Amino acid sequence: MPNYYEVLRIDHKASGPEIKSAYRRLARKLHPDRNHGAEDTARKFAEIAEAYEILGNPIERAKYDQRILNAQFSTNGDSVFTSSNPHARRWRQMVYEKRFNDIIDRMMEEERREAVAFQKVVYPLTAFLVSAFLSTALKPSMFANSGILGKIVIITLFTVGLIHVSRRLREGFVRFTSYDDNIHDSILDDSTRAMPLRSRFSVAAMLLGSTIACFVLGYIAGLFVNFPATAFEDAFGSTLGIEFILYPPIVTLLVDGMHSIASRFER
Repeated sequence: MPNYYEVLRIDHKASGPEIKSAYRRLARKLHPDRNHGAEDTARKFAEIAEAYEILGNPIERAKYDQRILNAQFSTNGDSVFTSSNPHARRWRQMVYEKRFNDIIDRMMEEERREAVAFQKVVYPLTAFLVSAFLSTALKPSMFANSGILGKIVIITLFTVGLIHVSRRLREGFVRFTSYDDNIHDSILDDSTRAMPLRSRFSVAAMLLGSTIACFVLGYIAGLFVNFPATAFEDAFGSTLGIEFILYPPIVTLLVDGMHSIASRFER
């Protein structure tokens, strides 16, 4: 049985992102297109692709680890570790169960981390798009009607929110997208992956298009919505000012902050 951990040059306790990073590092070096189709390099590339196909999937990785574990505990020999003594067998069973439970716990923890990481991208992005629509539809004028202190607070929140959104997007791009460099996640069967990685260019284009669409739709909706300006004259205006761009990052920062606090209470 091949040792996929040695193939990718990682520890058996490596996390999902570490496995992905190790694979991409080796794939860039060994990709056949970058080595003029050399047979030896192509064979090594196939090995790392096969290793990533197994270790990159938490469920398949757990099955693989269990096969390794079964092989270790089914060996025969004269040592105490492989002795047929009842006490030795009991000890081996306890060790086996402990290591098997560790495999399952690691798989569940990896899936939980993946879900949390996905939420950290989806929640801020959704908040940003919704607030982009509302900021143009409601035509806020809080910045224009605020004093110096109010303007400083709004600018500060905008700056912090913009940095926060940028970080969240960067985390999402690193974890859930890939470069357009012809290095595939697998040469075996990409269709078997539940969440195939999309190219960074296509995702960036989609996000930019969605943001522009939300601003445009919000502007169109704002042409027919005037009650906020009449009900809250100090907060909303009858015409759209340039300050509408300030509020999506602020709203995203607040929504993501509340989500983070709620997540900690759930734990």
